[in-house]
Amino acid sequence: MTLFKTATLLGLAIGLSGCVGNDLATRNQPLSSPEFGYADTRGAQRVILSPQYTVMDVRISVPETLVVSEANSYYPIADVVWRGDAPGNRYEQIKTIFQDAFASATENMIAGPEVIVEAEVTRFHCLTEKTRYTIGGDHSLRYMLTVRDAATGAVMDGPRLVVADIAAAGGEAALAEDRAGRTQKVVVTDALRNALLREISAHETERPISRGASDIPLTVQRLWEQAPLPH
Repeated sequence: MTLFKTATLLGLAIGLSGCVGNDLATRNQPLSSPEFGYADTRGAQRVILSPQYTVMDVRISVPETLVVSEANSYYPIADVVWRGDAPGNRYEQIKTIFQDAFASATENMIAGPEVIVEAEVTRFHCLTEKTRYTIGGDHSLRYMLTVRDAATGAVMDGPRLVVADIAAAGGEAALAEDRAGRTQKVVVTDALRNALLREISAHETERPISRGASDIPLTVQRLWEQAPLPH
């Protein structure tokens, strides 16, 4: 795990839509950390996520029945559009991205019953070169999620569709992201990781965010609580 970035904490730059967004402000915190959570901008609350499973294995399937497009148009009609890797086997590239994202999301999940997490990709439609360097758009990321008992194989959750879509920069903003190392692969990996964390974690507590002065020391948790909510 990389260290949590102070600037992210203080700024609370959370890209949320409604109650839950596509980016967790504490995405680099261990899941066991008491500060792990996201802000609910509607209710001015902080929701704490905690592990509810011990994840023993992650299994990713990318069916080769999904239609791949390499067309450099604004919006190819296909299930799979991916330009974040060099030309090659897009199915294998996408499987690797999911494996990396899910491994990162579950590495500290050690609580509760032992499970296997399965994902079958149904859509991975990102930006073409033409779209990324002009108007931008959205990365459309969908998969069927199933959680199974590791010993018996019995289904404990799902199968159900998870939508992990995230906004994608275009034009100068995309170029700036590339220069900063926030490539399409980094963006979609983060989105998949954060979506899985929300989907299989326990949403442990909700409580109002304190905005007043306090004599409680400014721990990381207090900094989170006292920071202004994003508009």
